[in-house]
Amino acid sequence: MEVVHTIPELRAAVARARQAGRTIGFVPTMGCLHEGHLALIRRAKAETGYVVVSIFVNPTQFGPNEDFAKYPRTLANDVAGSATAGADLVFAPATEDFYAPGASTWVEETFVSEGLCGEFRPGHFRGVTTVVAMLFNAVQPDVAVFGRKDLQQLAALRRMVRDLLFPLRIIAHETVREANGVAMSSRNRYLSPADFAKATAIPAALAVAQALVAAGERDAGRVRSAALARLAAEPALRPQYCQVVDAETLRPVDQVTPGRTVLAVAGHLGATRLIDNADLG
Repeated sequence: MEVVHTIPELRAAVARARQAGRTIGFVPTMGCLHEGHLALIRRAKAETGYVVVSIFVNPTQFGPNEDFAKYPRTLANDVAGSATAGADLVFAPATEDFYAPGASTWVEETFVSEGLCGEFRPGHFRGVTTVVAMLFNAVQPDVAVFGRKDLQQLAALRRMVRDLLFPLRIIAHETVREANGVAMSSRNRYLSPADFAKATAIPAALAVAQALVAAGERDAGRVRSAALARLAAEPALRPQYCQVVDAETLRPVDQVTPGRTVLAVAGHLGATRLIDNADLG
């Protein structure tokens, strides 16, 4: 497996793979890889012949009071994990080599990025869509794989690919969970053991909502109230939102349509922000 740090090196390696007749898979990450990321890499490997993994802590998607400075950088471990999972190339650029000096161009999705996390993290999704557009231009993949845990990010990137005619296919991979049901996240390492146990309130709330829908409940307000009650049973958890939304538009709905509706949750345990979601029906 190769490791490169510049766009010319990246493009040369991808060109060689294409000349060999291989399709290109891509998994963009901010590093600090865990089993969830490795599952994405394995999925990309199963779908394509050559997998690029980017490791780049993108400054433009962090707000002024967020954790950019302390976000864990674990490049050596990330490279080893990527190789084990089947990656062919790791692209790990420096910030100054990736963003041109005085860069002033943005790519912004303005519909599904509203609400949910977008309400509480202004500018976040603009940073995400901009950096992923840049990465798509640099890598030029045939397939890109993202996790379903980041529901709103996935929706925004799908819109971007559709609206800007990127010639690639996005695959959404199911959320990978810890043994206790908590969605895997690089930020889980910020949780104390006690808070990690308390974080199970989030998947428990999702399960309550799913059970209600499975029993025939279709009123989104009742489903949301049941999920909120389960979240409230863990006093250390401070919910930020708990919404029943359309799976495509991410707009709140009044009625649950199985296969078309999602419960999305975000909350804080101490200083750590967690997100999760589940299909309803």
